[in-house]
Amino acid sequence: MNLTPFAERLLSRLPPRMAEMLFGGANRIGAVRRRLDDEYRRMLDSAPVPRPANDLVLHDRIPEQPLGRDDILATLATMADDEQRAWEDGRASGAVYHGDRGHIEFLNQVYALHSQSNPLHVDLWPSGMKFEAEVVAMTAAMLGGDGDVVGTMTSGGTESIIMAMKAYRDRAGISRPEMVIPDSAHVAFDKAAHYLGIRQVRVPVGDDYRADVAAMEAAITRRTVVVAGSAPGFPHGVIDPIAELSEMTRARGIGFHTDACLGAFVLPWAERLGCDVPRFDFRLAGVTSMSADTHKYGYAPKGTSVVLYRGASLRRNQYFVSTDWPGGLYYSAAMAGSRPGALVAAAWAAMLATGEQGYLDAVQSILDTGAQVRRGIEAIPELRVLGDPWWVIAFASDEVNIYEVMAQMAKRGWSLNGLHRPPAVHIALTLRHTRPGIAEAFLSDLRQSVNEARLTGTEPRTGSAPVYGMAATFPARGAVGELLRRYIDRLYRVERSEPIEK
Repeated sequence: MNLTPFAERLLSRLPPRMAEMLFGGANRIGAVRRRLDDEYRRMLDSAPVPRPANDLVLHDRIPEQPLGRDDILATLATMADDEQRAWEDGRASGAVYHGDRGHIEFLNQVYALHSQSNPLHVDLWPSGMKFEAEVVAMTAAMLGGDGDVVGTMTSGGTESIIMAMKAYRDRAGISRPEMVIPDSAHVAFDKAAHYLGIRQVRVPVGDDYRADVAAMEAAITRRTVVVAGSAPGFPHGVIDPIAELSEMTRARGIGFHTDACLGAFVLPWAERLGCDVPRFDFRLAGVTSMSADTHKYGYAPKGTSVVLYRGASLRRNQYFVSTDWPGGLYYSAAMAGSRPGALVAAAWAAMLATGEQGYLDAVQSILDTGAQVRRGIEAIPELRVLGDPWWVIAFASDEVNIYEVMAQMAKRGWSLNGLHRPPAVHIALTLRHTRPGIAEAFLSDLRQSVNEARLTGTEPRTGSAPVYGMAATFPARGAVGELLRRYIDRLYRVERSEPIEK
């Protein structure tokens, strides 16, 4: 963030808390605040918000007269076709996990049949609870559960994690409860801590980017209500030592949550294929809850996940009930009241239509592609792979600016994920990447992008690279947070697309 060379050098040498205080004080000075506003605008303008095509009509008021349904459908089709090209050729990290047109059309038909379904009204749509109960049961069985493992569906991994943290908080019933998680745990745990008033204790990971069992144990206090680990973690794609962590918590009488949002529909089948998969599920006595995303490698549509518990008594702490509302008796199993039953039905249909053999075939293809991509990255001298990943592969560099590499890949059509601490980039491989030639194209473009980044020097210059660079290195986190809030503000504007600086 270009305040002045002196100010930037000074802030970079201060401890984060002191830098935050200094930055906060300076921000109250009018001239400094105006300079910061200019800097925020400059950085946001360097990475404008993506918008649909400029020739589409903008709507910031309800039209006086109804628009024709055919015209609306034509507009939607135009946007869908444009956006499909952005992911269909396998150049996006994660995002679309299946993507086959036949599979999508099948799920669309399921959704259409149940588009009015709302599981809140079980008397009208009893099929909704059939679908949900069976999705939960099938997922539990896949993850080593017996008859005592129960759960619910949610809108996604974030809600699954929040619901699990609520269950542990409410079961403990103590003031100032705490959760202990590794630094690599998903940001959904931060949301849970923020929303639920749980103190979060983040513990640095080891040199292998896995949770440090001894450090996690040392962080436990008498107020710890839950410890968590990932299988695998989103940033680096490595599997935490779940067996050791869960046994440690079991011995202490503390709950343990395995976040398997990424791995739940991969690792069981990888084990069936003969891979040496470390135990991470309910076969471990210390694992008391899990999150598993059906809408990732379960190949269901977006908006579905499963949270599982060892025992109905723990699950009951997730529920919300009201007995005194004038509107009548009310209950909901998870966060939402009304829910799209069509998504539940589509998740059920996706699991049945894929079957064990379908998951085995998909996982074999993804793991083969993961091994190929990892070898290719490791063969590029300027790059290094972080940890020991399988199919979510993070890489960093000591030779070139890794965010410039990411920006150069974006110019070549690739949508990758930028990481912090350390600065890195990852690609989450899906069935989109297993098609012939995609892995080879990725590695070829990556080599070219590294060469381009070497020419630009250490300062990131292209696209969103400067924003990532500032976010990774600027010690005053309040400034980074303000930048993100202003970006969200821009997302909600009704406006045409802006030219992207190359």
